Amino acid sequence: MKSFLAFLVAMGIIVTLGDAYCFLKIHKPGEANKGCVMDGKLYPFGEIARTENCFRCNCSPDVMSCCSIFHTPTDYDKEKCKVVFNQESCDYDVVQKSDPSKECAAYSSVG
Repeated sequence: MKSFLAFLVAMGIIVTLGDAYCFLKIHKPGEANKGCVMDGKLYPFGEIARTENCFRCNCSPDVMSCCSIFHTPTDYDKEKCKVVFNQESCDYDVVQKSDPSKECAAYSSVG
């Protein structure tokens, strides 16, 4: 129980220092016998570098903790440009509305 409390405190510090979208899923006793399930997919115990939905996770029999690995652009020319999620790179691209093959400048992002 002490290690779980230490983990929660560490996660709280990490979340405070970063802007990433993070969450915890606490397992009921015996719920995670073979690993952690996220969006219908079973992930093994240990560190998961990248899930199908672009999260970095840590899976244990007690809890699954995940944080996003993508950044959401917030400061760009919203009249001429739009934001499109790139599943391959797990990040958002800012592209021209008139020609999505051309990128736009993004000046800041969160996450």
